[in-house]
Amino acid sequence: MIRVENLEKSFHNKKILKGISCSFKKGETSLIIGQTGAGKTVFLKCLLGLHDYDNGKIIFDNTELNKIDDYDKMNLKSSIGTVFQGSALFDSMTIEENVMFPLKMFQDMKMEEMKTRVNEVLKRVELENSNNKMPSEASGGMQKRVAIARAIVNQPKYLFCDEPNSGLDPKTAIVIDNLIKDITEEYKITTVINSHDMNSVMEIGQKIVFLKNGVTEWQGDKNEIFRTENKAVTDFVYSSNLYKKIRKMYLKK
Repeated sequence: MIRVENLEKSFHNKKILKGISCSFKKGETSLIIGQTGAGKTVFLKCLLGLHDYDNGKIIFDNTELNKIDDYDKMNLKSSIGTVFQGSALFDSMTIEENVMFPLKMFQDMKMEEMKTRVNEVLKRVELENSNNKMPSEASGGMQKRVAIARAIVNQPKYLFCDEPNSGLDPKTAIVIDNLIKDITEEYKITTVINSHDMNSVMEIGQKIVFLKNGVTEWQGDKNEIFRTENKAVTDFVYSSNLYKKIRKMYLKK
Protein backbone atom coordinates (compact mmCIF):
# COMPACT_ATOMS: atom_id res chain seq x y z
CA MET A 1 0.00 0.00 0.00
CA ILE A 2 1.08 3.56 -0.71
CA ARG A 3 -0.27 6.51 1.28
CA VAL A 4 0.10 10.14 0.23
CA GLU A 5 -0.63 12.89 2.74
CA ASN A 6 -0.93 16.58 1.86
CA LEU A 7 1.80 16.43 -0.82
CA GLU A 8 3.14 19.78 -2.07
CA LYS A 9 5.68 20.54 -4.78
CA SER A 10 6.78 23.83 -6.38
CA PHE A 11 9.04 24.82 -9.25
CA HIS A 12 10.49 28.34 -9.39
CA ASN A 13 7.99 29.60 -6.77
CA LYS A 14 5.06 28.15 -8.74
CA LYS A 15 3.14 25.55 -6.75
CA ILE A 16 2.31 22.52 -8.91
CA LEU A 17 1.04 20.10 -6.25
CA LYS A 18 -1.10 21.85 -3.66
CA GLY A 19 -1.81 19.25 -1.00
CA ILE A 20 -2.62 15.90 -2.64
CA SER A 21 -3.87 13.15 -0.34
CA CYS A 22 -4.81 9.65 -1.49
CA SER A 23 -3.92 5.99 -1.06
CA PHE A 24 -3.24 3.05 -3.37
CA LYS A 25 -4.00 -0.50 -2.24
CA LYS A 26 -2.10 -3.71 -2.84
CA GLY A 27 -3.62 -5.87 -5.58
CA GLU A 28 -5.50 -2.98 -7.22
CA THR A 29 -4.93 -1.02 -10.42
CA SER A 30 -5.11 2.66 -9.49
CA LEU A 31 -5.30 5.31 -12.20
CA ILE A 32 -4.26 8.96 -11.99
CA ILE A 33 -6.21 11.04 -14.50
CA GLY A 34 -6.70 14.73 -15.25
CA GLN A 35 -6.18 17.36 -17.91
CA THR A 36 -2.73 18.35 -19.16
CA GLY A 37 -1.14 20.57 -16.52
CA ALA A 38 -3.10 19.04 -13.64
CA GLY A 39 0.11 17.76 -12.00
CA LYS A 40 -0.08 14.06 -12.91
CA THR A 41 3.49 13.68 -14.18
CA VAL A 42 5.00 15.67 -11.31
CA PHE A 43 2.97 13.58 -8.86
CA LEU A 44 4.17 10.32 -10.44
CA LYS A 45 7.80 11.50 -10.38
CA CYS A 46 7.46 12.38 -6.69
CA LEU A 47 6.14 8.88 -6.00
CA LEU A 48 9.11 7.42 -7.88
CA GLY A 49 11.57 9.57 -5.95
CA LEU A 50 12.65 11.43 -9.10
CA HIS A 51 11.50 14.75 -7.61
CA ASP A 52 12.00 15.88 -4.03
CA TYR A 53 8.81 17.33 -2.58
CA ASP A 54 8.37 20.38 -0.37
CA ASN A 55 5.81 19.23 2.18
CA GLY A 56 3.68 16.21 3.00
CA LYS A 57 4.35 12.49 3.18
CA ILE A 58 4.73 9.55 0.80
CA ILE A 59 4.60 6.25 2.70
CA PHE A 60 5.35 2.88 1.08
CA ASP A 61 3.74 0.44 3.51
CA ASN A 62 5.54 1.54 6.70
CA THR A 63 8.43 3.35 5.01
CA GLU A 64 8.27 7.14 4.69
CA LEU A 65 10.17 8.15 1.55
CA ASN A 66 11.75 11.32 2.94
CA LYS A 67 13.02 9.65 6.12
CA ILE A 68 15.22 6.86 4.78
CA ASP A 69 18.91 6.87 3.91
CA ASP A 70 20.44 6.15 0.50
CA TYR A 71 20.88 2.43 1.26
CA ASP A 72 17.20 1.99 2.14
CA LYS A 73 16.20 4.06 -0.88
CA MET A 74 18.14 1.65 -3.09
CA ASN A 75 16.34 -1.28 -1.47
CA LEU A 76 13.02 0.47 -2.08
CA LYS A 77 13.91 1.11 -5.73
CA SER A 78 14.64 -2.60 -6.17
CA SER A 79 11.03 -3.32 -5.14
CA ILE A 80 9.62 -0.91 -7.76
CA GLY A 81 8.86 -1.79 -11.39
CA THR A 82 8.23 0.85 -14.05
CA VAL A 83 6.65 0.83 -17.50
CA PHE A 84 7.55 4.02 -19.34
CA GLN A 85 5.67 5.76 -22.10
CA GLY A 86 6.93 4.33 -25.39
CA SER A 87 8.29 1.18 -23.66
CA ALA A 88 11.85 2.67 -23.40
CA LEU A 89 13.62 -0.53 -24.47
CA PHE A 90 17.32 -0.57 -25.28
CA ASP A 91 17.53 -0.86 -29.07
CA SER A 92 20.97 -2.50 -29.02
CA MET A 93 19.89 -5.28 -26.63
CA THR A 94 17.87 -8.39 -27.35
CA ILE A 95 14.52 -8.89 -25.65
CA GLU A 96 16.19 -11.25 -23.17
CA GLU A 97 18.90 -8.70 -22.36
CA ASN A 98 16.31 -5.94 -21.90
CA VAL A 99 14.29 -8.02 -19.45
CA MET A 100 17.44 -9.18 -17.63
CA PHE A 101 18.73 -5.63 -17.12
CA PRO A 102 17.05 -4.99 -13.71
CA LEU A 103 18.30 -8.34 -12.41
CA LYS A 104 21.88 -7.32 -13.21
CA MET A 105 21.32 -3.98 -11.47
CA PHE A 106 19.66 -5.13 -8.26
CA GLN A 107 20.21 -8.87 -7.80
CA ASP A 108 23.21 -11.11 -7.14
CA MET A 109 22.26 -14.04 -9.36
CA LYS A 110 24.11 -16.44 -11.59
CA MET A 111 23.50 -16.17 -15.34
CA GLU A 112 21.57 -19.44 -15.38
CA GLU A 113 19.28 -18.19 -12.59
CA MET A 114 18.69 -14.90 -14.40
CA LYS A 115 17.82 -16.70 -17.64
CA THR A 116 15.34 -18.90 -15.79
CA ARG A 117 13.66 -15.85 -14.27
CA VAL A 118 13.58 -14.05 -17.64
CA ASN A 119 11.93 -17.07 -19.25
CA GLU A 120 9.33 -17.16 -16.45
CA VAL A 121 8.22 -13.56 -17.00
CA LEU A 122 8.34 -13.80 -20.79
CA LYS A 123 6.03 -16.79 -20.52
CA ARG A 124 3.72 -14.79 -18.23
CA VAL A 125 3.35 -12.04 -20.84
CA GLU A 126 2.96 -14.63 -23.62
CA LEU A 127 6.30 -13.97 -25.32
CA GLU A 128 7.89 -17.39 -25.04
CA ASN A 129 10.82 -18.08 -27.40
CA SER A 130 11.25 -14.39 -28.26
CA ASN A 131 14.50 -14.07 -26.24
CA ASN A 132 16.83 -13.44 -29.15
CA LYS A 133 14.67 -10.97 -31.05
CA MET A 134 15.61 -7.30 -31.16
CA PRO A 135 13.06 -4.62 -30.14
CA SER A 136 12.97 -3.42 -33.76
CA GLU A 137 11.58 -6.84 -34.75
CA ALA A 138 8.70 -6.55 -32.27
CA SER A 139 5.34 -4.86 -32.82
CA GLY A 140 4.19 -2.04 -30.56
CA GLY A 141 2.08 -4.45 -28.51
CA MET A 142 4.99 -6.88 -28.16
CA GLN A 143 7.28 -4.07 -27.02
CA LYS A 144 4.78 -3.15 -24.30
CA ARG A 145 4.75 -6.79 -23.16
CA VAL A 146 8.55 -6.77 -23.01
CA ALA A 147 8.41 -3.57 -20.93
CA ILE A 148 5.93 -5.21 -18.54
CA ALA A 149 8.11 -8.34 -18.30
CA ARG A 150 11.11 -6.16 -17.46
CA ALA A 151 9.06 -4.28 -14.85
CA ILE A 152 8.03 -7.45 -13.00
CA VAL A 153 11.24 -9.50 -13.36
CA ASN A 154 12.44 -8.37 -9.90
CA GLN A 155 9.11 -9.42 -8.36
CA PRO A 156 8.26 -5.84 -7.35
CA LYS A 157 5.86 -4.81 -4.61
CA TYR A 158 5.01 -1.62 -6.51
CA LEU A 159 4.42 -1.00 -10.23
CA PHE A 160 4.26 2.44 -11.86
CA CYS A 161 3.10 2.88 -15.46
CA ASP A 162 3.22 6.11 -17.45
CA GLU A 163 0.74 6.04 -20.35
CA PRO A 164 1.24 2.31 -21.01
CA ASN A 165 -1.23 2.40 -23.94
CA SER A 166 0.33 5.25 -25.88
CA GLY A 167 0.70 4.46 -29.57
CA LEU A 168 -1.40 1.29 -29.49
CA ASP A 169 -4.56 0.47 -31.41
CA PRO A 170 -7.71 0.17 -29.23
CA LYS A 171 -7.82 -3.64 -29.27
CA THR A 172 -4.15 -4.04 -28.28
CA ALA A 173 -4.57 -1.32 -25.65
CA ILE A 174 -7.31 -3.33 -23.93
CA VAL A 175 -5.12 -6.45 -24.00
CA ILE A 176 -2.27 -4.52 -22.32
CA ASP A 177 -4.69 -3.01 -19.77
CA ASN A 178 -5.97 -6.41 -18.75
CA LEU A 179 -2.48 -7.90 -18.66
CA ILE A 180 -1.42 -5.21 -16.16
CA LYS A 181 -4.59 -5.76 -14.13
CA ASP A 182 -4.18 -9.55 -14.09
CA ILE A 183 -0.51 -9.31 -13.05
CA THR A 184 -1.41 -6.79 -10.34
CA GLU A 185 -4.00 -9.13 -8.84
CA GLU A 186 -1.97 -12.30 -9.34
CA TYR A 187 1.18 -10.98 -7.65
CA LYS A 188 -0.58 -8.62 -5.20
CA ILE A 189 1.28 -5.58 -6.51
CA THR A 190 0.38 -1.96 -5.71
CA THR A 191 -0.05 -0.55 -9.23
CA VAL A 192 -0.32 3.14 -10.12
CA ILE A 193 -1.01 4.16 -13.73
CA ASN A 194 -0.80 7.67 -15.16
CA SER A 195 -3.29 7.73 -18.04
CA HIS A 196 -5.22 9.89 -20.49
CA ASP A 197 -7.07 6.87 -21.89
CA MET A 198 -10.71 6.81 -20.84
CA ASN A 199 -11.02 3.24 -22.12
CA SER A 200 -8.45 2.27 -19.47
CA VAL A 201 -10.44 4.11 -16.82
CA MET A 202 -13.59 2.18 -17.71
CA GLU A 203 -11.80 -1.15 -18.17
CA ILE A 204 -9.46 -1.44 -15.17
CA GLY A 205 -10.06 1.59 -12.91
CA GLN A 206 -10.37 -0.12 -9.53
CA LYS A 207 -9.24 3.16 -7.95
CA ILE A 208 -9.32 6.48 -9.79
CA VAL A 209 -7.70 9.70 -8.58
CA PHE A 210 -8.74 12.77 -10.59
CA LEU A 211 -6.34 15.71 -10.27
CA LYS A 212 -7.21 19.29 -11.14
CA ASN A 213 -4.90 22.27 -10.67
CA GLY A 214 -2.62 20.31 -8.37
CA VAL A 215 -5.24 19.03 -5.94
CA THR A 216 -7.25 15.83 -5.54
CA GLU A 217 -10.54 16.89 -7.09
CA TRP A 218 -12.25 13.48 -6.89
CA GLN A 219 -11.59 9.85 -5.96
CA GLY A 220 -13.62 6.74 -6.69
CA ASP A 221 -13.75 3.69 -8.96
CA LYS A 222 -14.90 2.88 -12.50
CA ASN A 223 -18.49 2.36 -11.36
CA GLU A 224 -18.72 5.49 -9.23
CA ILE A 225 -17.31 7.69 -11.99
CA PHE A 226 -20.47 7.08 -14.02
CA ARG A 227 -22.65 8.42 -11.21
CA THR A 228 -20.61 11.32 -9.90
CA GLU A 229 -22.08 14.80 -10.13
CA ASN A 230 -18.67 16.44 -9.82
CA LYS A 231 -18.69 18.88 -12.75
CA ALA A 232 -14.91 18.87 -13.25
CA VAL A 233 -14.96 15.07 -13.59
CA THR A 234 -17.98 14.91 -15.88
CA ASP A 235 -16.61 17.69 -18.12
CA PHE A 236 -13.32 15.79 -18.47
CA VAL A 237 -14.47 12.19 -18.72
CA TYR A 238 -17.65 12.79 -20.73
CA SER A 239 -16.31 15.34 -23.19
CA SER A 240 -17.21 13.05 -26.13
CA ASN A 241 -20.78 12.32 -27.20
CA LEU A 242 -20.12 8.58 -26.96
CA TYR A 243 -19.24 8.70 -23.28
CA LYS A 244 -22.17 11.04 -22.60
CA LYS A 245 -24.50 8.40 -24.07
CA ILE A 246 -22.83 5.63 -22.04
CA ARG A 247 -23.30 7.65 -18.86
CA LYS A 248 -26.99 8.27 -19.61
CA MET A 249 -27.52 4.54 -20.16
CA TYR A 250 -25.70 3.71 -16.94
CA LEU A 251 -27.72 6.21 -14.88
CA LYS A 252 -30.99 4.69 -16.18
CA LYS A 253 -30.14 1.30 -14.63
